[in-house]
Amino acid sequence: MKTQVAIVGGGLAGLALARHLHARGVSFELFEARPRFGGRIKALETATGRVDLGPSWFWPGQPRIAALTEALNLRKFEQFARGAVSLEDASGDVHRNMGFASMAGSWRLEGGMVALTNALAAELPPAQLHPGARVVGIGAGPSVTLEDGQACEAENVVLAVPPRVAEQMTFEPELSDAQRQVLRAIPTWMAGHAKFVALYERPFWREAGLSGDAMSQRGPLAEIHDASGPDGTPAALFGFLGVPARARIGQEEVVKAAALEQLGRIFGPEAANPLTYALEDWAVAPETATEADLEPLRFHPDYGLPSVLRGLREGRVHFASSETAPEMGGYMEGALAAAERVVRDLVGGFGATP
Repeated sequence: MKTQVAIVGGGLAGLALARHLHARGVSFELFEARPRFGGRIKALETATGRVDLGPSWFWPGQPRIAALTEALNLRKFEQFARGAVSLEDASGDVHRNMGFASMAGSWRLEGGMVALTNALAAELPPAQLHPGARVVGIGAGPSVTLEDGQACEAENVVLAVPPRVAEQMTFEPELSDAQRQVLRAIPTWMAGHAKFVALYERPFWREAGLSGDAMSQRGPLAEIHDASGPDGTPAALFGFLGVPARARIGQEEVVKAAALEQLGRIFGPEAANPLTYALEDWAVAPETATEADLEPLRFHPDYGLPSVLRGLREGRVHFASSETAPEMGGYMEGALAAAERVVRDLVGGFGATP
């Protein structure tokens, strides 16, 4: 297999880059280790709609994702935030309107964020998309080597996976110690997090004058929000786990039971009996997280592309994950910014104009 650009990683950055290249007539092959595209963008599929298991929001002031959703004819809606905010204290007592700021003003997509990555994938030639194709090595040439032994020769290789995941691949010639150290030092945004979602027949908390926003000092859910669709369908709540990754791994059923009990304490007995529920722990996904990502992030890193990672293999190996973005690193907007940066480098090298 030969191509102009081999893209490793079929998340938002990889798909957006493929879309740019396809529009410019540059050939590509996109390899994704998972059996699906979207990367950290994922949804619980239900009979009444999708509920996000990965990122849910984008914000005003993020022009790339706003323009892309419009170009793909996707419908955005504002995060529901009307009503009382809840606070559960360490003893389990619940208080209302204690000053916690909700996600009011943020935007979500009808059909979930997977509507974005699904729409991107649908615009691309199916024969050039390779789900379930795990890349394990980057060879001289450059080339990519798959887990099954197949290889793809390319004029350029783009690593649209988290830097720590990229570092686990073999490289020929070998990366320098400084390059590997830098890759290992870049934390993957949200990789150590887990998300619990619960689906209901209707958003009953709204009827009680509650926004669905809650903070908890007892847990296991530290922060909770309304995850319903634009008209309340599907009706759902979700929470970010406050339990550290190392403490919760292997305790999934205990965590689920405790989360349901907690929802019941905060929103009433009906919340403890959802139609269905799911726990998505990104810390156990090898396509997203490494051992180093099990340590929780205490702040948002100052992301970007370190100078030691620029110009690899005479400028033929590139990095395009959100963590290497020139701005908005870690966010979906950052994934699109990273794809833009790489496509400028690539298209110029092919003698074309963007």
